[in-house]
Amino acid sequence: MVAKPGRPEAEARALAAELEAHHGGLAPIAVVEKAAHQLFAGEIAAVSSFGADSAVLLHMLAAVDPTVPVLFLDTGKHFSETIAYRDLLADDLGLADLRVITPRDDLLAARDPDGTLHRRDTDACCDIRKVEPMARAVAPFAAWLTGRKRFQASSRAGLPVFEAVGTRIRINPLASWTTHDLAAYMRANDLRENPLIAYGYLSIGCFPCTQPVKPGEDARSGRWAGSAKTECGIHLPGMSAASGAADPRFRG
Repeated sequence: MVAKPGRPEAEARALAAELEAHHGGLAPIAVVEKAAHQLFAGEIAAVSSFGADSAVLLHMLAAVDPTVPVLFLDTGKHFSETIAYRDLLADDLGLADLRVITPRDDLLAARDPDGTLHRRDTDACCDIRKVEPMARAVAPFAAWLTGRKRFQASSRAGLPVFEAVGTRIRINPLASWTTHDLAAYMRANDLRENPLIAYGYLSIGCFPCTQPVKPGEDARSGRWAGSAKTECGIHLPGMSAASGAADPRFRG
């Protein structure tokens, strides 16, 4: 059973629970291989921010199947270092299908014409620059892979490996991995790091809303620092996996 667009959300939830029970305890690369070759062959993508530890999941994916599409949301507000890192890492790993997704020009013109919406309403800015593009990006797929981990924030402490988002399945192969696991994998495979890590950026998003992490704080504490916001919205349970055009927030 594969959850696809148009099928009932209840079916996707049942499938996610079944997959979690049977495969949630597998090693991360085994999860990637099973998802890409068996469970969702030809109907899966990976979503990557090319941030602090993105190289780990992408290296596993490249080892399993470098032709699986990798979706990158170019919000227009990324650090230049992240854009350069994206291109270098994709070349290092031989990723054959990197797809860059951008916000809709009409939404930016109507709601953020001067590029300062993040100063007034971070949720609205993330809706336009991340949530709508993400919904559009994953719309053709039955499932997608992410690099989220439980340790990153208290909001992710109960993160499963397989979860339902609308009618689709989101897969988090690295959910149980720790910072030690990630560092060891990076060293063992001599993976390129995002250069911003050296400056204390342990979770890297858009430059106006990202700060270096202070000692003793969790990895995502530098995101929207000083506010109650902890997620941009693309990973929240309520994110629609259908086209953003179906969401009234994004209608022209």
